Amino acid sequence: MNHLITLLACTVLALAPAPAATQPRHIDVEHSRLTIHVFKSGLFAFAADNHVINVPIAGGEIDDPLTSVSFTVQSAHMTVLDPQMSPDKRADVQARMIGPDVLDTGKYPEIAFKSTSITAASGGWDVSGALTLHGVTRPIQVHVTETSGHYRGSASLKQTDFGIRPITIAGGTVKVKDTVQIDFDIATL
Repeated sequence: MNHLITLLACTVLALAPAPAATQPRHIDVEHSRLTIHVFKSGLFAFAADNHVINVPIAGGEIDDPLTSVSFTVQSAHMTVLDPQMSPDKRADVQARMIGPDVLDTGKYPEIAFKSTSITAASGGWDVSGALTLHGVTRPIQVHVTETSGHYRGSASLKQTDFGIRPITIAGGTVKVKDTVQIDFDIATL
């Protein structure tokens, strides 16, 4: 009788549908956007500019269903957009951003993110992971939603947490805020 129950249990398990396997999907770098917003502060902040920076994703994968995500960015390819700024001033901001004062792209050419856990949460997922920026790896969390194959969300981080000292000019009367905002809209192939 025990053999019959064991045989029956094995048959039921063999006929049960297997759990869905995750399928890695490459990030569609042409249709994905990552944007950083940098804000001004200080006594003479009115004389300074906020900055919008385009951050092209070099590559990465998202598992479907969402169980893992990873991507990389080539820091030298980040671009200051600021259309209201004169081209000469924008070029100066760009040079300073990729230079040794901020990103130091010669020394730290890659920015990388790799999820460590993903849990379902109100209307999407809470994604925890490790962000490596400026040679420093720190945990980061973000809430992600998905619509029509696009994974969207926002995160804030402090530059000083990654060893970057925010720029100050005019004796500190104009500063870049330590906290920057990152918005993303990531599509898969």
